[in-house]
Amino acid sequence: MSFGDKVEHEAEELKGKAKEGWGTATGDPDLRAEGRADQDAANVKQAGDRVKDAAHDVKDALS
Repeated sequence: MSFGDKVEHEAEELKGKAKEGWGTATGDPDLRAEGRADQDAANVKQAGDRVKDAAHDVKDALS
């Protein structure tokens, strides 16, 4: 997994946290839910990154 993708996915999670916080602060449940959904999507991408890294490590170990 490229470092750039990992940074992008982390940034997406942080933007989601900010959006959720802003929704909470302003009393906007839709914005809060959208922020939570953004975080969840970023977490799925980060899990995929970890799986790809682990597969790469296994491949290297077997080589």
